[in-house]
Amino acid sequence: MEHSTVIDAPIADVFEWHRRPGAIERLIPPWQPLHVLSEAQSLSSGTAVLGLPLGIRWSARHLPSEYRDGARFVDRLDTPILRNLVPWTHEHCFEPISDTSTLVTDRVITRVPDGVLAQNLAYRGRQLSGDLAAHRAAADAGGVPMTVAVTGSSGLIGSALCAFLSTGGHRVVRLVRSTPGSSSGSGIDQRHWDPDDPSPDLLDGVDAVVHLAGEPVAGRFDAAHKRAVHDSRIGPTRRLAEIMGGRTFVVASAVGIYGPDRGDEILTERSERGDGFLADVVSDWEAAADPARESHSRVTHVRTGIVQSPRGGVLRLLRPIFEIGAGGRIGDGRQWTPWIGIDDMVDIYLRCLVDQRLSGPVNAVAPTPVTNRDYTKVLAHVLRRPALVPVPSIGPRALFGAEAVHEFVAAGQRVDPASLAAVGHEFRHATLEPALRHLLGRVRLDVA
Repeated sequence: MEHSTVIDAPIADVFEWHRRPGAIERLIPPWQPLHVLSEAQSLSSGTAVLGLPLGIRWSARHLPSEYRDGARFVDRLDTPILRNLVPWTHEHCFEPISDTSTLVTDRVITRVPDGVLAQNLAYRGRQLSGDLAAHRAAADAGGVPMTVAVTGSSGLIGSALCAFLSTGGHRVVRLVRSTPGSSSGSGIDQRHWDPDDPSPDLLDGVDAVVHLAGEPVAGRFDAAHKRAVHDSRIGPTRRLAEIMGGRTFVVASAVGIYGPDRGDEILTERSERGDGFLADVVSDWEAAADPARESHSRVTHVRTGIVQSPRGGVLRLLRPIFEIGAGGRIGDGRQWTPWIGIDDMVDIYLRCLVDQRLSGPVNAVAPTPVTNRDYTKVLAHVLRRPALVPVPSIGPRALFGAEAVHEFVAAGQRVDPASLAAVGHEFRHATLEPALRHLLGRVRLDVA
């Protein structure tokens, strides 16, 4: 099986991207049940190890005899049991088309059916092209290689962002609450971070901080959960802000600040905040960064919508339900869904890191929100399943409670990314169907 992609970047840049930590993480299709256990330390030798269900490991050994610097590297499946069942040799070839474009060809020799492989290889090409384009856009916006500290680096957004930044030539420092150790062989640094009392030298040598950590919002809104959601955000954000010392500070936030139901009102960063528990939390969360502003840091608050990825969040929950034909709208389905693809999400974080024109709130949503009814129709269409089973409110109410359903499960906001539009930011997937097809491996390859 062979697949080629033309990349709008010089061959040296494309090959160097593959050398950096995080490359294999960026190229693994998110619909596959794989995760990176360790990366090969070199394209010319060493072994990358991926985890499969049931504790099975996929070891891909790089072949020194097949390596051609700047032009080719080859890995071969080296797991004793698997290599007899599914022999696998993967050739990665790079040819210059011009001074500014490169032909990248993936050639796989295996018994795996072509239909399965085709989506995987096409995804790799789209992902490589999209990542390099995003880094090129960041450079055009004034970005230079920097050292970025990241909290919440093991979460859905954090893990994708760390790999994205490191393959783009940035040094990533993971701020972790546990004792620092090896970061799964990724070559990414770790430092111990006490959220309640960060060390004064925590950010030595760091140019910018991305703060993602916080208790997940999903859950029953009882007193204990609400306290955990609030306290995990406000105090740690303020403590970090107090030691920012003029560094760029990019802080996670949420569209929940606009309240659970604003109808068809178009909500920009200049819209008034709404009412409710989540609006109160987000308002306090953003205010907690004031000490950083006072120290002349540029601070952005990334008001995140509903992130789309089969690796986590809402899509991970909905995908198996829709695949068996049991999916449908929530309630009447008229509420707006401010969605954003995971790759556009990391692009926005990079933009906030490098673009000096961005400060204050930034709506991290796609420019084309959809209603919940339309979202379910598109997801069902992509998966080739019906969407005929509406979810009555009584079910989520029994599971999460009335307040959580009103504020989170059935909330709707018609959010517009006005600040990003003002700086000319381009989205990889501005509309829902192409985003879901990319993430779920359902792209029509005959027209891709």
